[in-house]
Amino acid sequence: MRQDHQQDCIEVLIEKARDGQINRRTFIQAMGLLAAVPLALRSGISWSADKPLVVVNWGGDALNAFKSAWTDTFTKNTGIQVRIDGAGPTEGAIRSQLASGQPSWDVVDVESYSAIVLGREKILQPLDYNTIKRDQVAPALSSDFGIASYQFSYVMAWDSAKFGDNGPKTWADFWDVKKFPGKRTLYKWMNGMLEAALLADGVPADQLYPLDVPRAMKKIDEIKPHVLSFWSSGAESQQLMVDGEVSVGAIWHTRAKLLSEDTDNRVRWSFDNGFINSSSWAVLTGNPGGTQPAMQFIQHALQPEGQLKLFEALGNGPSNSATEKLMSPEQLQANCASPDNLKKQIALNAQWYADNYSKALEEYLTRLSK
Repeated sequence: MRQDHQQDCIEVLIEKARDGQINRRTFIQAMGLLAAVPLALRSGISWSADKPLVVVNWGGDALNAFKSAWTDTFTKNTGIQVRIDGAGPTEGAIRSQLASGQPSWDVVDVESYSAIVLGREKILQPLDYNTIKRDQVAPALSSDFGIASYQFSYVMAWDSAKFGDNGPKTWADFWDVKKFPGKRTLYKWMNGMLEAALLADGVPADQLYPLDVPRAMKKIDEIKPHVLSFWSSGAESQQLMVDGEVSVGAIWHTRAKLLSEDTDNRVRWSFDNGFINSSSWAVLTGNPGGTQPAMQFIQHALQPEGQLKLFEALGNGPSNSATEKLMSPEQLQANCASPDNLKKQIALNAQWYADNYSKALEEYLTRLSK
């Protein structure tokens, strides 16, 4: 190799190291011997990618599921170590990371509307859509600061011991305590519940947004005496229905599926009139593991093989529709994001939630406490 070309190769490698595109191990392997690089050229290389990439999710079963679906294969393919933190990436926790001046998180699994909000505040960095292939998800599932990692739904579940095969099918049915007597459970954190109230009050599905919050609150007042509990965790919603304490529940489809299995189909449900939502990958501004490794991880996590593994572990619907080609007919039936099931549901509007969530949630929680 001519000396001038060799020098050019060295400079290319150094630039990639400075940009966080390669880690120390890769650099040394490519160079043969780090000491051969002049000290002046090595300046500015921080080896940020040598640090483990910290991916933050909501803990529980998701810790092992993320590991199986994504992090093990990412490390095998790139040599970049990944640590999963199950602390829960709430907006407050992410803000605290940046406020500390020394963030320890890299990639976070956040609500799609939170990605928009935190991006506006420059707490999250814009995604690199040269590295991440944005067209692997539907247009509504990405923003400048987030791209959908998986999808999930809020659905109606009912106790067939009380209603047989003819459980509630619409949100008007859910509110009809004469036709479907018994206690209810609704989600404490509002998502989908305002929409349910408005549909029960006669608002057409295609005219939901912008949500009429006062009208929704008034409708929730009607059902509140019949609500045994506003659940705040999936486990709580599941237990209420297993124990027969509530007859009807608005719950996550992943929990509804488990309930059906655990009760020998006593608890039944469908995607009819459900609300589909997505969670998004996002990257903290100034993340310690380096921008490029974080973007590479997100691109890796969009691939169908890993998304199928997550579906098999947790039941979450894939954000990349190409995953459906790998699914059996039974899996497609249980996939909230399959074409047939999408037709039955209403997508929550991430932009509306980004613009209105804090104020609307405060009103909602205040209403529940009265």
